[in-house]
Amino acid sequence: MRNLIKRSIDLILSVIALVVFSPLFIIIIIILVLTGEHEVFYPQSRIGYLNVPFKIIKFATMVKNSPNIGTGSITLRNDPRVTKFGRFLRKTKLNELPQIINVIIGQMSIVGPRPQMMADFIKFPKHIQVSLYDVKPGITGIGSIIFRDEETWISNADGDKHEYYKQHIAPYKGELELWYQNHHSIYTDVKLIFLTAWVVLFSKSNLVFKVFRDLPERPEELK
Repeated sequence: MRNLIKRSIDLILSVIALVVFSPLFIIIIIILVLTGEHEVFYPQSRIGYLNVPFKIIKFATMVKNSPNIGTGSITLRNDPRVTKFGRFLRKTKLNELPQIINVIIGQMSIVGPRPQMMADFIKFPKHIQVSLYDVKPGITGIGSIIFRDEETWISNADGDKHEYYKQHIAPYKGELELWYQNHHSIYTDVKLIFLTAWVVLFSKSNLVFKVFRDLPERPEELK
């Protein structure tokens, strides 16, 4: 019953969002056609519900063939692969808007663990890999909120960026997503949607740790 209610809410909210944001969609599409790589959408293979791959839909923000250039699946702060307009879209999270379509199709939920590329998914500890997507991946979630500045952490890390992600970010991010599954409710989702909007406006805020006081403790490297 809970899954049916969640699916109904996802469908209603995503259809409303698609209608409300349609003027913004049109503006972004026109700008992308006229600038950068002249690409509008970027479908990318991600790990989805029950570890089944699917194509996530995002606005194009990087140069073509970017996964095979530079740091690959990891994006750094001021990454040269990101276009000028793409930088704005990523900062405001507007590049995620087309995922409303993924929600309508039923591949994603509004709230859930972020769907990972296979290259990053395999960096998670094995016990997290097997249960990370026992719920549908989401446009936003507890991991997305806390790791909103992930690019900066990775950029400031010494040594191999992929190894830093594997050793420090993936384990904690995974524990956060397992926490979400254990506390999964409509009320939790409502609070996470509010917190998503909050951190877009106040990027340095730690309000999430006050709203959810029983979150897994952050490692020293991520404080």
